[in-house]
Amino acid sequence: ELAIRGYVESFFNKPDSNVLLGITRAGNVIGGGDWASDRIVPDCMNAWSKGKKVDIRSPQATRPWQHVLEPLSGYLTLAANLTNDSFNHGKAYNFGPTSNQNYPVSELIDEMSKYWKQVKWSDVSKKEAHPHEAELLKLNCDKALFDLDWRPTLEFKETVKMTVEWYKKYYQNKEKSLYNFSIAQINEYIQLAKSRDIAWTKND
Repeated sequence: ELAIRGYVESFFNKPDSNVLLGITRAGNVIGGGDWASDRIVPDCMNAWSKGKKVDIRSPQATRPWQHVLEPLSGYLTLAANLTNDSFNHGKAYNFGPTSNQNYPVSELIDEMSKYWKQVKWSDVSKKEAHPHEAELLKLNCDKALFDLDWRPTLEFKETVKMTVEWYKKYYQNKEKSLYNFSIAQINEYIQLAKSRDIAWTKND
């Protein structure tokens, strides 16, 4: 954030600059297509698909879980605002769930288990040394609501369901493309946003 602010102040605040920048931060993103190592959902999906147990380092750590489509809707909302008005230029915004939608890792796993058979995991938080992890992470997204009229669409349970369904589809059809299924999930997300009167779904 400081590096981007430096660029904004040094190069893009001049009267002749035609560049507008937004600074964003997202909550703990989950969703289909994430294969990064040492991330809770990919680790669980990979282990469970092989009938293996997954080791959980911090089951009580609380995180602002959100589906990947949520911050993307925020980024696009900010970009659209920047094309129309320089008011948001150089400002930083958090995109994440509401404060009552933060859940511990253990509850995330419990919710995932509703859509996946043979869930096995063990708490290794006290068995071995691990890098320090904050027990509680939260994001204040009030600024995004106030300036951009942005708010999340999905509830925690919906987020988890969409995420696990994507991986389940993948492991059931490894030889097939998930392009159409991914597009279907995007359309499902858009329809839910419309039904919940989310601002970015409206035509000005």
